[in-house]
Amino acid sequence: MIRLGIDLGGTKIEIVALASDGRELLRRRVPTPQGDYRATLETLVELVGFAEARLGERTSVGVGTPGSLSRMTGCIRNANSTCLNGRPLRRDLEAMLEREVRLANDANCFAVSEATDGAGAGAETVFGVIIGTGVGGGVVVGGRLLAGANGIAGEWGHSPLPLPTTNDLPLPPCYCGRRGCIETYLSGPGLAADHARRHGGGLSAREIADAAAAGDAASEATLQRYEARLARALGTVINLIDPDVIVLGGGLSRLERLYANVPARWAEHVFSDQILTRLRPARHGDSSGVRGAAWLWPAGTEVR
Repeated sequence: MIRLGIDLGGTKIEIVALASDGRELLRRRVPTPQGDYRATLETLVELVGFAEARLGERTSVGVGTPGSLSRMTGCIRNANSTCLNGRPLRRDLEAMLEREVRLANDANCFAVSEATDGAGAGAETVFGVIIGTGVGGGVVVGGRLLAGANGIAGEWGHSPLPLPTTNDLPLPPCYCGRRGCIETYLSGPGLAADHARRHGGGLSAREIADAAAAGDAASEATLQRYEARLARALGTVINLIDPDVIVLGGGLSRLERLYANVPARWAEHVFSDQILTRLRPARHGDSSGVRGAAWLWPAGTEVR
């Protein structure tokens, strides 16, 4: 069976076709119709039609979206692409495509991708982490995505940062209406804002990392604060679900120093005499989200 995965982003929509062994058969990217729900639906349907015409067969369809699907209303909620909020995206797509569509949060799709044939392949429990413009997460256990009773399993970015110290105060406001969310510290903008509060200037996360590598003491201090916070936050995840592998994705996952420094710091926060959890960068990088959308359909699933 050929699987289609679609990554519905705020600025672009990407589609990929995967063979049963994970080989990429087709890929296409188009701009997202800004703020236009109906045009977004039509673009998704056009992409599926294009892919099936090229492939010569009917396929499964999985979609990764910002936000998540409310189990109460069947509509999208908490999406930064605000035209999706309150809309029955899955129902509308199923009606237009005349088949079942599987839909998941983009961080969940990332976790599925890396657990299926990425850095967490073969592991029993994988926690996939996005640390980029925002912060998100997804949990895969035994090859299956854990959605949870409320459909929010893995929504790690909007938990409070554990054990805030004087270095973490005052608690930064989050767009969700709370203060001190993990996202406000561990996203790229959160890292940049922390540096600006402490040291002034307007450096981006990438510029801070480059400056630290060049020996800038202020930037090095910012990255050490970041690593300490990431260790605390992931230590709590290890205590809760005890994953075999934690996979990092998003722009900040490219900081190679994290993979040595964070595990060295999380031991003091984990309730165990040994820590076998591995911290790994994503194998598929920026392609993990769209690949994970395709893998929402497991092997042996029939497409009606």
